[in-house]
Amino acid sequence: MRNNISEMKLLTTVEAQNILSIGRTRLFKLIASGEIESVRIGSSRRIPVLAVEKFIEKLIADSS
Repeated sequence: MRNNISEMKLLTTVEAQNILSIGRTRLFKLIASGEIESVRIGSSRRIPVLAVEKFIEKLIADSS
C-alpha cells in the first residue's frame, strides 16, 4: 500500500479490499448495492477514503 492512508483521498480497489479485509467479489457487491461509494477515472475504479470510513462506522453502529 502507498504511504499514509490519512494523506490519501482515493483508494484502489485492492487497497480498499486490504483495509476492509474482504475479497474482490465482496467489495464489488458492496459497490453495486451502493453500500460503498466509488468513482471511475477512465477505466479505473477508485474508492474515496471517506466512503470506506463511513462504511466502517456504519458496521460499528449496526453491531452495537
